[in-house]
Amino acid sequence: MACAACVSSGLVVKSSTSLASAKSAINGASVTVAAPRVAPVAVRSLVVRASKGEEGETFSRRAALALVAGVLAAGAKVGSANAAYGESANVFGAPKISTGFTPFAGNGFTLDVPSKWNPSKEQEFPGTVVRFEDNFDATNNLFVSITPATKGSITEYGPPEKFLDEVSFLFGKQAYSGKTASEGGFVNNAVATAAVLEANSVDINGRPYYKLSVLTRTADGDEGGKHQLIAATVKDGQLYLFKAQAGDKRWFKGVKKFVEGAWNTFNVA
Repeated sequence: MACAACVSSGLVVKSSTSLASAKSAINGASVTVAAPRVAPVAVRSLVVRASKGEEGETFSRRAALALVAGVLAAGAKVGSANAAYGESANVFGAPKISTGFTPFAGNGFTLDVPSKWNPSKEQEFPGTVVRFEDNFDATNNLFVSITPATKGSITEYGPPEKFLDEVSFLFGKQAYSGKTASEGGFVNNAVATAAVLEANSVDINGRPYYKLSVLTRTADGDEGGKHQLIAATVKDGQLYLFKAQAGDKRWFKGVKKFVEGAWNTFNVA
């Protein structure tokens, strides 16, 4: 009769083998198991050799097939678990990136608008075709206007700084006309100032654009000044003008990214 330990381990011992020899074949034995082939499954007897003697015993065919089935099932579970993990956690796929902008297509132009800015029906200037403002602070806003051009190309207005004379109304006019002393960076009798920080002529898809960055300040110190970003070009006798504005305090707290992002994506098709 085969011993219980031998049966549970899958080792079949002939009835002629003594209990003592069976124990010696198990205890202290050096066991070598041939790895099963997965596909196609062709299982031969798995050999268990004792450390002493050349005579060995084999697993039964049933036990070998059960072992292979267990290995295949375990592999399938691991594979499906990895796939599920990859899908749910998005580890193995490309990450989703939110840029914070929404593409906008207008009448002959496109630009990226900050996602958290809302459309506004307000029309501060003639020819305004679209306007957006920050839902947190209306001081931050942008608009695009289309008006008849007085020149055939933007470059015919002269250099970018000279072009500002044509659009100086964008910055408003000083309402106060009294006498004031020079203080806080303002000249005598002036309570508003504008400083050109950047003025460039750029070419986008073969069309010249003027791009300007201006910092305006008023004596009341509202927002510490306002950044005004302008982009303009001429097409088919029309002057396309983009202007974005942001308060200086908000500018350095993250709004700069969104205002400049819209400014740099303005494009007339």
